[in-house]
Amino acid sequence: MEEKEKKFLTVAPFQCAWRKDLKFREAGRGCVAFDAFAHNDVTLVFRENVGSQHYHYKRDNSPHYTVILGSHRNRRLKIEVDGKTEVDVEGIGLCCSSAFQSYWICVYDGLISIGKGRYPFQNLVFQWLDSNPNCSVRYVGLSSWDKHVGYRNVNVLPLPHNHMLLWKQVDSGEYEGQDNGEEELEDEQMDYEKWGIDNFLESWELSDMFFVVGGEERPVPAHKIILQASGNFPLSSSNEDDVQLKDVTYPILHALLQFIYTGHTQISESQLVSLWTLSLQFEVMPLVKQCGEIVERFKLNKKLFGPGSNVELSNPNSRPHCYTAFPFGLPIDVIKLKQLYSAGEYSDVNMYIEGHGLVAQPHRVILSLWSVPFAKMFTNGMSESSSSDVSLTDVSLEAFKIMLDFMYSGEISLEDSKDFGNLLLQLLLLADKFGVTLLYQECCKTLLECLSEESVCPILLAVSSFPSCKLIEETCKRKFATHFDYCTTASLDFILLDETTFCSIIQHQDLTVTSEERVLNAILRWCMGAKEWYGWEMVDKLLANSTPDLIFRERFQSLNELLPFVRFPLLPYHLLKKLGKSNLSKHIHVFDNLVREGISYVEFGLERAEGDRNIRFQYRRSSYKELQYICDGDSNGVLYFAGTSYGQHKWVNPVLSKRITITASSPTSRYTDPKSLVSRTYQGTCFAGPRMEHGNKYAWWMVDFGQDHQVYAYSRFVKLPFFWFIS
Repeated sequence: MEEKEKKFLTVAPFQCAWRKDLKFREAGRGCVAFDAFAHNDVTLVFRENVGSQHYHYKRDNSPHYTVILGSHRNRRLKIEVDGKTEVDVEGIGLCCSSAFQSYWICVYDGLISIGKGRYPFQNLVFQWLDSNPNCSVRYVGLSSWDKHVGYRNVNVLPLPHNHMLLWKQVDSGEYEGQDNGEEELEDEQMDYEKWGIDNFLESWELSDMFFVVGGEERPVPAHKIILQASGNFPLSSSNEDDVQLKDVTYPILHALLQFIYTGHTQISESQLVSLWTLSLQFEVMPLVKQCGEIVERFKLNKKLFGPGSNVELSNPNSRPHCYTAFPFGLPIDVIKLKQLYSAGEYSDVNMYIEGHGLVAQPHRVILSLWSVPFAKMFTNGMSESSSSDVSLTDVSLEAFKIMLDFMYSGEISLEDSKDFGNLLLQLLLLADKFGVTLLYQECCKTLLECLSEESVCPILLAVSSFPSCKLIEETCKRKFATHFDYCTTASLDFILLDETTFCSIIQHQDLTVTSEERVLNAILRWCMGAKEWYGWEMVDKLLANSTPDLIFRERFQSLNELLPFVRFPLLPYHLLKKLGKSNLSKHIHVFDNLVREGISYVEFGLERAEGDRNIRFQYRRSSYKELQYICDGDSNGVLYFAGTSYGQHKWVNPVLSKRITITASSPTSRYTDPKSLVSRTYQGTCFAGPRMEHGNKYAWWMVDFGQDHQVYAYSRFVKLPFFWFIS
């Protein structure tokens, strides 16, 4: 019965099935593959602990992710975080009600990847990165909405150790100088996992030496830098060498080279000793050790190998959890390889960067095994194929050197850089330009992890023109939108954004702002290209002696297109009145119409029925933080210290001890009681009534700490007044 349930399961409406085997091996990281049959709302919940059968994600107070395939009657894909919708896209990941359909969903430190098909990590259809990832989710719940959902073949799988396949959407773009006729290399770029050092095994491409094997004197090409980093071969640093091995048969040499270039080989049992001898001659120590161990085992057990059987030899991977890219998994001494590179030993290419001259002397084969564009450059008849000099323009020297270091070590190191963010961005673009896929993916991951309000604009400016950086661009836009106030006031960088990018931020569904006036000011500032902060009042003053064409110049037309994104009906009435009398309304027709519409909406409630559907009449997310009641009183705040004389005695209500003074907009009464307002225990609801001031009604409390107390904001060391005014 349990086995049958594992293969097929039907989840009733508004229920959730939890199985103990549906659990990630590592918190926050895992993949679930399954088949589903449903009309709509195939729902998977990811949380730290198992829920109940009657669990529903809408009522869950614990941190969790919810992925809904076929939401809104099988029209949309939704991703919710703690019950709050973060992704709502149309036409992706829909359900099938006529047959079972296969899906997979991966979670990796907040990166949620969704795909179709029986094979995980292929056929990716959608991906989203949580800027505040929940790294504790572990259990997978199978849920539904208002209709039954059938599940079968549900399995939780571990992620690949390199996590590379999660970043398929950020694969490098094509190199500008590619030749469309080179179909073979183009295919290899599309399937990067198959491109590596083994492509150069016994290949004459980029070879700079060869062995002469056996009595037939068969030539076998190889590459000096690869051989010398793996052992000790009799090679010179200048001309092409040939190493005579007339007493060695080709299968023996082939096994040696295959072990060096791929990390594994096989050979017949009768030839094992000959391979051992050859590897000892050239000091390929990992192979020497492997052969020696097998020979010793064979001496102890003569039946270990049958007559004519093959012996498999593999290099023990010193980093088993790392992707087997060069040089990992190979019998290559990375330290020696880097030393050869630093000394320029066996170098066959000189790299020049405009303005810096000769900057490096690497090896063509190393560059080519990492970068298909470099491989094409050196092999398809371009000028670099016959010349030992390569000149590059528009390339950052520091980023280029880091990319070369990565090619020789497989590791990226930026910690010592003074300008970490800018260098990482340059390295990302350089890796994209030369198709160094693994470096590009590592830069993407690091960049997204380090993304902040300060860096979002410079990154957007750099990546917006690169199609391969779409994930980074969209993440930056969302970051900008959710911190709109900060990004449009703390820095001038946003005025440099192109119109498409800025417009998409203004329209972003996650735009969070304190008021629509902030949106208006940001649009005016962007359209002016102002290098100083200009609010609408300053623009209004400028228009008294100028015209919109002169102030906004080439962005005046953009202003007319952007102004409708300001939700004027939601502005305060007194502000709308001011705007209606301003020079902005007099000189800008679109602005005047929008202000009039806002005033009409406030005064007469016009089109309120339409307002329920029109986004211009709907409030955005507010960046104001809501205060949440936790308990009566505290032992950390200013009022507590005032009531205890800084901890010298038990707490006494500071209003009664006259250490502070509290006044309100309405006279003291049963419901406007200052001592109850600051009491550490609940006594009753207190509120301040309205008072007419300057023709307007205001309600407020004022807390005066007196001359003996001073309040500091320690985060910025700004001295505050002796009283707080709360309205």
